[in-house]
Amino acid sequence: MPVKFLDLHAQYLELREEIDAAITAVLRDAAFIGGAYVRTFEEEFGEYQQVNHCIGVGNGTDALEIAIEALDLPPGCEILVPANSFIATSEAVTRSGHRVVFCDCDPDTYTISSADASTRINDRTAAVIAVHLYGHPCDMGALQDLAHRHGLRVIEDCAQAHGCEFRGKRVGGIGDIGTFSFYPGKNLGAYGDAGAIVTNDPLLAKKARMIANHGRIEKYNHEFEGRNSRLDGIQAAILSVKLKHLEEWIGRRRNVASLYLAGLSGIKGLVVPAEAHWGRHVWHLFVLRTEQRDGLKAHLQQSGIDSGIHYPIALPKLTAYSYLNDQYASLAACSLDGMLLSIPMGEHLQPADITAVIAAVRDFAR
Repeated sequence: MPVKFLDLHAQYLELREEIDAAITAVLRDAAFIGGAYVRTFEEEFGEYQQVNHCIGVGNGTDALEIAIEALDLPPGCEILVPANSFIATSEAVTRSGHRVVFCDCDPDTYTISSADASTRINDRTAAVIAVHLYGHPCDMGALQDLAHRHGLRVIEDCAQAHGCEFRGKRVGGIGDIGTFSFYPGKNLGAYGDAGAIVTNDPLLAKKARMIANHGRIEKYNHEFEGRNSRLDGIQAAILSVKLKHLEEWIGRRRNVASLYLAGLSGIKGLVVPAEAHWGRHVWHLFVLRTEQRDGLKAHLQQSGIDSGIHYPIALPKLTAYSYLNDQYASLAACSLDGMLLSIPMGEHLQPADITAVIAAVRDFAR
């Protein structure tokens, strides 16, 4: 049987009774926008992420844009963004009227390098976005120190990091404000687009909630122009069901990762992912690094094993940023993008699947 990269149908079958009952309840109560199911999930997810405030929004990109707007940064300021991320991170900066400044990634965790970020700060720098990539936390201690020294705001992009921890603290509530995506393929995924903003600052929480709801708290009392970005009742109810299983799923993912690490370590020319001693990796992705990436990917495909590339083009190299004129070409992230390969990872994997993946990678290495 083929080894799937992700199996959302299998996940649904595991939870079918709970999921179907949750959707039926929303339909029965006609609680489609806002209402009890959204409030319940906001409370549950906020408690899970160890924050005081959680605001459900339409998707993870909206969450980033709203978070940036809520911080009320100087117009046209610079925001530091890791070069190794999905475009939503940098897109949110420029679409908010600010200037993106790319930073290199740490070669072990692939998250933003605080050392490189420190070299890119000037009088126009106002914030840094810490992307907890692949399920591994950024070094928030180093980033917080950097932010304090230079008066920067810290935005945490937790789109791949539900339940991820830095020194025992869940990400999202460490910086000023955090954002989450519940895209279906995430460790905690909806059955459509959905997102959330979290913070421990009550004023930021109020501002973000108002921006997401047309600049209002009360109906028709619009204090300013906002936007329409709301988590709907059906997605909230589904997420509440899945949240109850998230810790178990993370445990299963961590077990898969431990088996991969044991089975794939020591292969010449292959770098396996690391987990820093201060972090809790939730293994949204398991990313290998090899100069033979394309050959390995083809070999896995021939062996019936799915794989993916996250991400094939470093952000500064995208056509969207051609105006930067290759000023970031020397970043390690701009060469690592040709070496990274994500192998199957998820709670759906069975022992035979894991054995097959390890055997196929080792066979290619031979």
